[in-house]
Amino acid sequence: MSPRRPLRVGVAELLAHPGTRRELHESVVLAGLATTAAQVPDGGEVAVDLVLEGIGGGALTATGTVGAPWQGACRRCLEPVEGSAEVDVREVFEPRPTEGETYPLGTDEVDLEPMVRDAVLLALPLAPLCADTCAGPVPDEFPTGPALAEERPVDPRWAALSDLEFDE
Repeated sequence: MSPRRPLRVGVAELLAHPGTRRELHESVVLAGLATTAAQVPDGGEVAVDLVLEGIGGGALTATGTVGAPWQGACRRCLEPVEGSAEVDVREVFEPRPTEGETYPLGTDEVDLEPMVRDAVLLALPLAPLCADTCAGPVPDEFPTGPALAEERPVDPRWAALSDLEFDE
């Protein structure tokens, strides 16, 4: 017996009777949900609350919300920051999908995982911020300006020039 795949849903009844609806409420763990700035933590559950509806022509819609916890580093101070992302979805599944516009639909089941992954990745923050008032790194711990004059080494070419006498 194969393991249960919660985002693979039988939809034969919906396709046979357009206008028929089915609610889906699942919490699933999906590995590898990350961008360069934020990620769903290992073991983080993705909440999927959808209504699937047959719309005729062998197609169906998935409408509802997808949400997940995320973590990353603040873009200013680089301290850890976390939050949750929730996005509204309204997607169409059809037997012959249009690239970038609709998702594929099997003859009697639909795999919602690609759509859920896309929704979560698009909802993750591109540049997380711990607070609107974050001033960035503590200046004493991360100096960014030029070194003080007494700390700078003297360029030996200037030292040699200071020993010369100039006639005026």
